[in-house]
Amino acid sequence: MRRADSAEQIIRENLTFTASPEMHDRILNDVLAAQKESQKIGSALAKPNIRSIIMKSPITKLATAAIVAIACLIGLSLWKGTESGIALADVLAQIEKVSAYRHQCDSTLTNLMEPNMPLKSHYTFLRSQKYGYKTVPDDPNDEVQYFSIQEKAFFAIRPKQNEYERFDLTNVEKSTSVAQRQYDYYAGDIVKKILGRKYESMGRSIVDGVEVEGFRTTDPNYAARIWVDVKTRLLVRSEEHRTSGNTIWHFTTHDYRWDIPVDAADFKPVIPNDYTRVTSAFTSEYGNWRSVTEEDAIQGLKLYADLSGHYPKIVNWFPELQYQWSEFEKSETPAALRLKEELKGLTEDDKANRLRDAFMPMRRINWFYYKLRQQRKDPAYYGKTVTPKDADKVLMRWKVSDNEYRVIFGNLHAETVTKEKLAELESALAK
Repeated sequence: MRRADSAEQIIRENLTFTASPEMHDRILNDVLAAQKESQKIGSALAKPNIRSIIMKSPITKLATAAIVAIACLIGLSLWKGTESGIALADVLAQIEKVSAYRHQCDSTLTNLMEPNMPLKSHYTFLRSQKYGYKTVPDDPNDEVQYFSIQEKAFFAIRPKQNEYERFDLTNVEKSTSVAQRQYDYYAGDIVKKILGRKYESMGRSIVDGVEVEGFRTTDPNYAARIWVDVKTRLLVRSEEHRTSGNTIWHFTTHDYRWDIPVDAADFKPVIPNDYTRVTSAFTSEYGNWRSVTEEDAIQGLKLYADLSGHYPKIVNWFPELQYQWSEFEKSETPAALRLKEELKGLTEDDKANRLRDAFMPMRRINWFYYKLRQQRKDPAYYGKTVTPKDADKVLMRWKVSDNEYRVIFGNLHAETVTKEKLAELESALAK
């Protein structure tokens, strides 16, 4: 691998795929950003956005999880392609050119605390650069989700409950970019993740009747494989395996149909007149993420510790509702015992509503961290090793000026320290 200080020059000199100047610059900037991110001190965490917090409940299927870790500098081979001549940057460029496509996705979510109770789902995704996207479940009674560029909103329509939820977007241009480029299962997203890591060719084979070349990551922290049509340079199939704390995700995306004809009607939500519009705590909270404060984050961290006895290992996402509860259900802390007592005798729906309300303060930890990342405050979080007993250790920190950082310590008190003092405090974490 080349030296880090020459990586950008290497990337620029070896970016050889054919695309429009705009596309060329966009993809170049994407990968340079990945390269720069990988050089930062500490672990690079996933980009939280509307999909960063995932819950089983229909309300929060508006957002699906995803964790993106950029861990390696980019080597020269990233742009040189393989012996077959396929360069993944070229694949990304081809995906970006497609105006509309459809694909299937199978996902399995397993919690290590309940390994015999995996959550499986299958959806059809329809995507359009002009109109938005739509998810269609196998069961017509299950929730249908839309992102409508025309309506400037997200929708979740729930036939079983005769209700729908609408989340209006104040900045539709920015939100369109998030929805089209960063939403889970977006074809270009997995290619960009692989480009940000070490990977290798698996050679040529036949997949779904198509001659393909396969690629896989060699990064131990992120397992992904894709199969690319050698003629069209478009994906035929992809697999992604993620582990976060006690939760394991596995995605298989397949049956791609590229450049299909679509029109605005395909992405217009169909809402019967007798459906009731509802507003969830999640929707309200996400809409106000900019107002989440340090105090909110501290309250969320305290609640998590009260329920479990420790802090969350990561703060860039929140798992599905039943796995949130599995984290605390076996806990014997006083707070956990009180919550379990409250849940006795409740129906499944009432239990889910009570848990959503109980866990909402913890969600503000995610929003606060997201806010810090959006503001480029250089946040870092050390919940994997710092516990409530580590009173003077750095649990979370972020930049407030060129020479000062704000620090939340293990006992949840907060103070502002100099850059030199922070370096001293963080050096103790490695011991």
